Amino acid sequence: MQKGNIGVTTENIFPVIKKFLYSDHEIFLRELVSNAVDATQKLKTLSSIGEYKGELGDLTVHVSLGKDTITVSDRGIGLTAEEIDKYINQIAFSGANDFLEKYKNDANAIIGHFGLGFYSAFMVAKKVEIITQSCKEGAQAVKWTCDGSPEFTIEDTDKADRGTDIVLYIDDDCKEFLEESRLSSLLKKYCSFLPIPVAFGKKKEWKDGKQVETAEDNVINDTTPLWTQKPSELKDEDYQKFYRDLYPMSDEPLFWIHLNVDYPFHLTGVLYFPKVKSNIELNKNKIQLYCNQVYVTDSVEGIVPDFLTLLHGVLDSPDIPLNVSRSYLQSDSNVKKISTYITKKVSDRLQSIFKNDRKQFEEKWNDLKIFINYGMLTQEDFYDRAKDFALFTDTDAKCYTFDEYKTLIKDNQTDKDGNLIYLYANNKDEQYSYIEAANAKGYNVLLMNGQLDIAVVSMLEQKLEKARFTRVDSDVVDNLIVKEDKKAEALEADKQEALSAVFKSQLPTIEKTEFNISAQALGEGVAPVMITQSEYMRRMKEMANIQAGMSFYGEMPDMFNLVLNSDNALIKGVLEGESKECAASIEPVRQEMNDVDARRKELRKKQEGKKDEEISTAEKDEVNELDKKWDDLRARKESIWAGYAAGNKVVRQLIDLALLQNGMLKGAALNDFVKRSLELIK
Repeated sequence: MQKGNIGVTTENIFPVIKKFLYSDHEIFLRELVSNAVDATQKLKTLSSIGEYKGELGDLTVHVSLGKDTITVSDRGIGLTAEEIDKYINQIAFSGANDFLEKYKNDANAIIGHFGLGFYSAFMVAKKVEIITQSCKEGAQAVKWTCDGSPEFTIEDTDKADRGTDIVLYIDDDCKEFLEESRLSSLLKKYCSFLPIPVAFGKKKEWKDGKQVETAEDNVINDTTPLWTQKPSELKDEDYQKFYRDLYPMSDEPLFWIHLNVDYPFHLTGVLYFPKVKSNIELNKNKIQLYCNQVYVTDSVEGIVPDFLTLLHGVLDSPDIPLNVSRSYLQSDSNVKKISTYITKKVSDRLQSIFKNDRKQFEEKWNDLKIFINYGMLTQEDFYDRAKDFALFTDTDAKCYTFDEYKTLIKDNQTDKDGNLIYLYANNKDEQYSYIEAANAKGYNVLLMNGQLDIAVVSMLEQKLEKARFTRVDSDVVDNLIVKEDKKAEALEADKQEALSAVFKSQLPTIEKTEFNISAQALGEGVAPVMITQSEYMRRMKEMANIQAGMSFYGEMPDMFNLVLNSDNALIKGVLEGESKECAASIEPVRQEMNDVDARRKELRKKQEGKKDEEISTAEKDEVNELDKKWDDLRARKESIWAGYAAGNKVVRQLIDLALLQNGMLKGAALNDFVKRSLELIK
């Protein structure tokens, strides 16, 4: 018997392994089973090049559960006492590296790191045994034992067959791993697609009302998963079945991309475009990463561009470097190349579908656009590819490429400065009347109601030459696309003031909402009152919802314009009524205000060029008194107009109709509107 201490630089590596080396204890099973698969693949490699002459026989890796043990057994190459000393006792070395160097032309299928991966066993075990017999002729079977301290023993033993059994005596605080269901779920997670059969116990069947074991091994993995097969030999149903196996609760995918590249790196896989039921249902990290069919992680940031983390599926590459736990990717030039390659393959596939079956592409556009928009927003080179197949959809559900749409609107939607104006709505029902008004002018209106569309609008204004996007309710229709300078007939200042004050007095109070009131001559056939919202402020507030650092805009009140059409008969009627009822009361107040204002101007002119201390207290007091008087007179004037407005049901009715049209009439105000409407039609 040989005794010794494991060759490590720290005093005791096991606490380090238990606490820091692995992110998750459950990973021990993946490491041990994939090591067993490595050992089996090494034997197959040796056999294929004639260095192992014996029969291979059944190469299934077995995982078995005892009362307080877990055993992983293989019929691979096994280890000699010298190899255990080199690869197990000297943690600094890796047997796989030596093996790969020796057989680098034939050993593509071999996953590295036999050494440290084995030590993950001590995360869950208080004692570990390795019982192994090398495939080398005449080799003596040996048993290595370690109880979680640096001390180990190696002794000769009897073993009926080549290969290795690793026996884990499970620690008291890790008894969960002795549950059959727990072990089964871990094998399913980490080992479902290993290239060598892995059996966990025996298959069970129902007999006499209970489950009983059969003699047949319960093989838990598919050794030739879909991505390892040739696309030419696969049917649509195969891809759909594989997707259902990976994501049992998901809808059918839109379509998929089969990746297979040998140079300048090795990469295989299948990526699926999932059907997105709603914009908020975006699940990242649904791509599973494998290294030669060994599950690594489903956190693939860095391997695929951020926008493609929305896809589902599998990527498998031995060229993606991993740390000892195979859980975290390290920075590497191959990763960048792989990311670029995947982006190109995805854009090529989208381009191909668009070109060969545009009808199908358009039918799936609403599901696809979240991926494509996200890609164009986050990846410059993807925008350059996607601009040829990304689509606009108008309010009639017709689809156009960017170039097609530019051709469609350039004659009728170019303003006086040569800017192409893209009109859009984000809610077809709520903005129906604005869309109708634009259509009546011969304008086309886009429907941009996606989660990322507001960001896409801002991006396209940068990308497209002399282009501006304007929401169809951001102004009255005549002002959406200004084709010539026009001198509209404006109301006289006193009438403008009266009209604004009358309507302002009847506006309901809406939390975090402010209105600016203006009168414009819009034509007799145009609605009397319209509500518009500044494109700039609204867009800033919407961007604040999706972009960090813009919360300032999100806190600001919503700013709306209440536009009164001074050409409309109803507004003219309100003005005539105001003149009849208010003129006699308003005129003396206005005259007094003019007198106050004249005296203020006189005093201010007198004070021009003087320092504060050179102005007498009496003069200062008089200016303050005049300011206060002017404010009081203005309030009295507004009170007269408010009194008139309160008795004029048409004013409040017109305001409420405009609010109702924009989904802004709620609660008590909506109830009052209904009552008033009933009274007006009696």
